[in-house]
Amino acid sequence: MPRFQFQLRNPKQVRQAGVVQSESFSDALSAISEHVSAREGDTLEIGVDGFPPALYECVWMPERGTSDWMPATRLAA
Repeated sequence: MPRFQFQLRNPKQVRQAGVVQSESFSDALSAISEHVSAREGDTLEIGVDGFPPALYECVWMPERGTSDWMPATRLAA
C-alpha cells in the first residue's frame, strides 16, 4: 500500500505534516481532508517517494457552502 507524505501549510508556516497509507491518491486526499482543519488559502503538498509532490490549495466553494482542495498552479521563478 503506498505511503503518501503530506504537508499542510499557510503562507507563514507548516501547520501539519505526516504520512497516510491508502490504496489510492484519491483515498489519501479524502483521509487527509477528514483529519486536518484546512482554511481557505492553505496549501497541501502530497506525494510518494520518487515522484514530485502534487500541490493543492484550499478554496471556498460557495455553491456547496464548504471548502475543497483544488490543484494549485506553480508560478515560474
